This record gives sequence, structure tokens and C-alpha cells, in this order.
Amino acid sequence: MTAMTTVLSEREWHARRDAHATRMARWVEPHQQRKAQGIKHPVLDFLFTYYSYRPARLTRWHPGPDVVLAGESASEYLDWSGYVPVPSGVTLDRAALTETRRASVSFVVGLLRATETRAPRLGCFGLHEWAMVYRAGSIRHDQPLRLGAEGTDRVVESLPIKCGHFDAFRFFTAPARPLNTLQPTREAQVDLEQPGCLHANMDLFKWAYKLAPFTPSELLADCFELASDIRALDMRASPYDLSAFGYSPVRIETAPGRAEYARQQASFAVRAAPLRRRLIELGERLLAWIAT
Repeated sequence: MTAMTTVLSEREWHARRDAHATRMARWVEPHQQRKAQGIKHPVLDFLFTYYSYRPARLTRWHPGPDVVLAGESASEYLDWSGYVPVPSGVTLDRAALTETRRASVSFVVGLLRATETRAPRLGCFGLHEWAMVYRAGSIRHDQPLRLGAEGTDRVVESLPIKCGHFDAFRFFTAPARPLNTLQPTREAQVDLEQPGCLHANMDLFKWAYKLAPFTPSELLADCFELASDIRALDMRASPYDLSAFGYSPVRIETAPGRAEYARQQASFAVRAAPLRRRLIELGERLLAWIAT
């Protein structure tokens, strides 16, 4: 145990654990109810299907590095991977950060550092979702298109597509790919990601859970909430009519709609910046652990 270690009393960490479970229940419980009833949600399901972190793990609280959980009930954490007993209680196990995890942690830190250094670019207007249905025989989310297929195609053809996020670009239809001003690849991800991109900011949640169980759950929850809010804008600006689910459109096919999208995109970039910094600092701490 180092001088920087924080020991949480049983009362303290129980309160934080319970607060986290309550916070996450806002999303997890409705998702589980929909799943049990076979109901799909075109906006919120994304948080549990595209992202692979299971709801049960999302509600599980972790203290983060350099924290000891005191009290008899802390022994429950010994049933989970990554924890060890110490004289004061239970804490995360540095030995769980094996050399095999170094590459993963290094990639996350390198990607986030590179993204952090760039100025936000705000001119994409969410056209990635439109490019995913351009000249397609079917639609991705089983929802009606606001402008119909032909109207949607005209929007794609009338505006420049500037998507630099590979995990969005890979879902473009074949006819839409040549229309993109960039041709992102997985290998170029570190070179292309920038802090104005909605998907790059949603992915902070992914990088948070990739570092689990070492990510403090409060940070994980902050990243998840950000992803949830961004996802709503992402789909409101899409070609789909989601009024049945209570989502009003951001009409990016119009100049006022594009201006509104850019304003919200800029706001999310500001909100994401401190979360990205916290993840970088966490990753750097973990890399230092691996090196010792």
C-alpha cells in the first residue's frame, strides 16, 4: 500500500456503490424490460448492442486504482477478477495488469492523446447515418425515412460527406463510400479521430469499459451518460422519423438544422474533453503500474 492509497470505510463505499446502481438503473432497467418483451428501441438499444458492456457489468461499482475497500462485506469483491485481499481490506490487483494488457492500454492512451491535441471539426452534420441508407434496398433501423428514399438520396448527393470515423464509415453503403471526402481505415484511426466527432465522443464509454475493472465507476457512468445524450442527437439528425419515440428531428437538410447540429456538436466536444483527460490519466497510471 502506498501513501496515495485511500481507504474507504464500509459505509462510504456502500453509499457510492448504491448511488452508482441507482444512477445506472435509469437506462438498464428499461432496457431489460424491453428485451424481455421483445421490444426494440432504435436509439437506446445502441448503447447495449453496439457497445459490448453487459448491463450487469454496467451496474457493478468499482472504486478504481489506489483504493482499499474496508469492512467484512468487501470480501464479495474477491469473487470478481482483478481484486486481492490486503491487511486493510480489498483492493485492485496490480498483477492483473499483465503484459498482454499493455498493448490495449497503450492503444487507448495513444488514441485519446492524439484526439485531445486536435481542434474539433464541426462540419460533418451527421451525414454518416444518411450514407448508411444511401441507395440501399433496406434501412438499418426498421423506421420510416422522413424524406423517403429518393429525398434521402438527394440530401446525400447535395452535401459534402466528411466522416473520419472508421466505425461509422464501415457501415456506409457501397455507393456512398466514394462520396466521403476521407477514406478512414482502422490503421489510420489514431491519425484521423478528432474531438468534434460524435462517435469519437460516444466511444469514450467504450474506452472506459476497456480499462475495467480499473476504471472508477463514476467515470464510466459519466462516459455512458455522455454517450446516451450524444446518441439522441445522432439519431435526431438522422434520416429516420423517430417521432413515435418522442424524438423531434434536427433537420440537417436545411441551413438552420445544420447550424443547430453544429452548436450541439460543439457543446458535446466541450463536455467530452475532461472525460477524455480523466481516461488518459487513468491509462497513464495503469501503464506505470505495468512498468513497475
